Parts: sequence; structure tokens; C-alpha cells
Amino acid sequence: MRRLSFVSILAALLGTAALAETVTLSPVTVTEWKAVYGRIEARDRIPARARLGGTLVSLKVAEGDMVAQGDVLAEIVDEKLGFQLSALDAQRSALEAQLGNARAELTRGEELLAQGVTTAQRLDALRTQVDVVTGQIAALEAQRQVVQQQAAEGAVLAPVAGRVLDVPVAQGAVVMPGEAVAQLGGGGIFLRLAVPERHAADLTEGDAIEIEGAEGTVEGRLVKVYPLIENGRVVADVEVAGLTDRFVDARVLVRLPVGERSALMVPETALVTRGGLDFVGVEGAGLRTVVPGQRIEREGVAMVEVLTGLKAGDAVLTVAPQAGEVGHE
Repeated sequence: MRRLSFVSILAALLGTAALAETVTLSPVTVTEWKAVYGRIEARDRIPARARLGGTLVSLKVAEGDMVAQGDVLAEIVDEKLGFQLSALDAQRSALEAQLGNARAELTRGEELLAQGVTTAQRLDALRTQVDVVTGQIAALEAQRQVVQQQAAEGAVLAPVAGRVLDVPVAQGAVVMPGEAVAQLGGGGIFLRLAVPERHAADLTEGDAIEIEGAEGTVEGRLVKVYPLIENGRVVADVEVAGLTDRFVDARVLVRLPVGERSALMVPETALVTRGGLDFVGVEGAGLRTVVPGQRIEREGVAMVEVLTGLKAGDAVLTVAPQAGEVGHE
């Protein structure tokens, strides 16, 4: 029997319409990836603080709510401010009565001066008294506006637009000025990584990052590498399109590019497995036993790294022949 050629065998296997092709192997550069866990975090995590001390009479948000900047999250009431306003109103009423009396005295003084009964000095004293009482009323009104502003600051406002992450207080609690009523996450959602410092030199802003999610592998972009190393780790932010903020601080598996190396890659269709062994057809050399490595995709083609069994320059068949049909006479 004559030796069957690889092309003839493959044509028989795939049908008369399909022919196998050969690829000459040459080393290619592949990226070394390191698997780490990242956390979904908000860019800004800002507390909404109380500006007024008092009793929390109304709490309008809960964990997970979305809010806009300036929304009222809670209401704080200090009952002392109400008493102060009442006292200021009473003082204003008394001063207005004094002002009415001073103006009446000034009117009578002007009439008496016209008749030559009183002196100009007396009239000036009456005008001064009217001005003094008027100034006292203006000062009292300014003081009242200050108290009103303090009462208005009982409304706790959202400092940024985002999601409510934590509400550490309950309605009816007594809060102090500056105490956090809610914790907000805003400014966008990023994937934050903590990478061992030995890989710091391999991280470059703009690098592509692979994220293993529930819907498969998605690609992100390294947008920021922070210069401060904490606990032997470098912190970096990854931007991922469509990243959800439903669960902040959720952990996801991320693969980082930490280096490059040379490798021999063959199309995945060139592998054939028989009896637990992997074979690749080499033109002019029959089948060779190989040890496959990682599988990657290059330019839309599924490729497999060959660790042993092949060398650069081998002509590999892109579609593997059957193990028992090659090299027989």
C-alpha cells in the first residue's frame, strides 16, 4: 500500500469540500496573567453628616436607595431653637411698641418746634431714640434669621448623587453635629484591586484587564495606579463598562497582565486526543505526542500552547488527522 498523504486523509475526514492547511510554527509573544480578586467600589464614599444636634424625627432613606445630590435624607429637630424664636418674636413686639411711641414723640416734637415751644436739641434727641430702636429691631431680625438658618440645617442633604451604602442611625435617635447619618457611594463604580507589590512595575495605566463575571469574561481598562503601597500591596482602579453598583464591595476574579514570554501556539483544531494522549500532525513526520498548555484566543482563532513535542519551523496541520490513519503503508 502506498503511504497516504496528510492532505488526502484530512480531506476524507472533513469531506471533499474541505482541505487541511499547514502552519509553520514560530515563537509568538504571549501575555503572562496573574489571577487576583478585586472589589467593586464607589470612587467616592462620602458620609452625609448632621449639621445640627438634636432628635432625628424623620429618616427618608434606607440601604440601597438611589439619591440625587441635594436630596433630603433625614430631618433633625432641636426644640430649643423653637423657644429661641418665640423669645425673639416677643422682643421684637416690645421694640416695635417702643418704636411706635418714639415716632409719636418725634411727631409732637416737630409740631412743638414749629410753634417755638421746644428746642432743636430736644428734637434731635427724639430722632436719635427712633434710630436706636429701629437699629435694635434690625439686629433682632438678623438674630432671628440666624436661628431660622440653624433650624433649617436640621435637614440632612445628600452631598453627592449615588447609592446609599449604610444608614447607621434610626429614627428617634439623638445625633450630634457632625455625626454621620448615612454613607453614600458616588462618582462612578470601579473595580479596585490590591496587587502584591512585586508586580507594581508591571502595572501600566491603560492596560487591558480580564474580569471573570457571572456572564463570562469581560474586558476592562486599568485607569489608575495609586502611588501609595499599603501592607505590601499596590492599589489600582479598573474601569469596566456596564459594571453594576447593586452590590458594593462584592469580590470578582480578575486577571492582570504581569509579563510576557515566548511560546509555540497551534490551532486548537490541530490537536487530537487518543488514549489520554494529545497528538499533533506534522507534515512529513506523522503524529507527534505533545503536552498542551494554556488555551487562548488570537485574532478570533482558538489557539493552544504546546509545551513539548514541537519546535520552531515544524509545519503543523491545522486540522488533526485520526490517530490510526496516518503513516501506514
